[in-house]
Amino acid sequence: MLDAIRWDSDLIRRYDLAGPRYTSYPTAMQFHDQISPFDFLHALRDSRKAMRPLSLYVHVPFCANICYYCACNKVITKDRGRAQPYLKRLEQEISLVACHLDPRQKVEQLHFGGGTPTFLSHDELRQLMGHLREHFNLLDDDSGDYGIEIDPREADWSTMGLLRELGFNRVSIGLQDLDPAVQRAVNRLQSLEETRAVIDAARTLQFRSINIDLIYGLPKQTPMAFARTVEEVISLQPDRLSVFNYAHLPERFKPQRRINTSDLPSPADKLQMLEHTIEQLTGAGYRYIGMDHFALPDDELAIAQEESTLQRNFQGYTTHGHCDLIGLGVSAISQIGELYCQNNSDIALYQHTLASEQLATSRGLLCNQDDRIRREVIQQIICNLHLPFARIEQAFNIDFRGYFSAQWPELEAMAADGLIALNNEQLTVLPAGRLLVRSVCMAFDAYLAQQPRQRFSRVI
Repeated sequence: MLDAIRWDSDLIRRYDLAGPRYTSYPTAMQFHDQISPFDFLHALRDSRKAMRPLSLYVHVPFCANICYYCACNKVITKDRGRAQPYLKRLEQEISLVACHLDPRQKVEQLHFGGGTPTFLSHDELRQLMGHLREHFNLLDDDSGDYGIEIDPREADWSTMGLLRELGFNRVSIGLQDLDPAVQRAVNRLQSLEETRAVIDAARTLQFRSINIDLIYGLPKQTPMAFARTVEEVISLQPDRLSVFNYAHLPERFKPQRRINTSDLPSPADKLQMLEHTIEQLTGAGYRYIGMDHFALPDDELAIAQEESTLQRNFQGYTTHGHCDLIGLGVSAISQIGELYCQNNSDIALYQHTLASEQLATSRGLLCNQDDRIRREVIQQIICNLHLPFARIEQAFNIDFRGYFSAQWPELEAMAADGLIALNNEQLTVLPAGRLLVRSVCMAFDAYLAQQPRQRFSRVI
């Protein structure tokens, strides 16, 4: 069942709507400025009392070059000196947060994202990791999931050796597309040789997992050329792949205004790229985890999905959803118990606030009971493709069908269309619904009707 995906063009046309990616529910669109550092500190104290394990996310926003498709929070600069004032405030934040936690709380997961984390010099990376180890209980036995995002243009063998020495055992490599015409159109010239060199280094140095990111829907892409990129990527044998749909939202992301809209592939070509990619990857033995993620059958994500223990948070699909997530750095998001909170997204304001010995929490949300119920429903559907209603009824003391009576006609329509199997006991995502699982989740989203849909990417 988990390997089954059925491509149904008619269903895709009807259900390929714009909607959230559900790295959280409620989504970050619902965050408001009534959440303060006091709320964050209160949640940290609760985490300490419960002795929950931790997942740390560290945001390094700097990039030497701009990629036109990018929607991340980043600072484009050739001046490597820009990193030092930021690191000073980041280390201050680490100290302020850590003192409210118990030093015995283990950091099971660590992820450096960006930007380009390896924009930092070797000394700066040592300094930052040393500060984290000083203030948090990082594991020394290589049993944690400690990952970092890599731009192969900003890393070499010595960098990879340093990262392994510092405790990283997973790498996520941005590739996007190997076609030179596409690379020029998005201002990211990166050869297969550069990428292969980083992967060879990671394997030699015994990194536990390698992920490669691809994007379909970029300017100048064609189905045939993108299929060649996928073939080359398969030959690199990554453990996981993320194949993202490019969402062209130039009104929201200024760098995307440099992309010529007339160069974008047609919706039909985008669908063909995705269909071919799924065929190629599943033919090569990769499991389709969901949304845009693929993994080899022996990967932890694939095993967790088989065992119905897969989870999802701001880091995407994860086996560490039971951890409290602490976000450190500009724009970073934390999820601690029922609280979501986000740091200021403006680097100058982030640094200024910490210079005043204040945490940079600027917005967030405290989940209510309805949020918690819907979050669990969406989590089960998007991760494990199966929702036994008794699980929700027992956990929240509700009658599922009665609670979701307003959604029931929409669910019945999805069942009639073959996206899901539905009865009074359970909901199961069928092979034709796997690609459209976000659409199934959207039926349970109480906030979606209030949201401008142009703020979201399309499902496919």
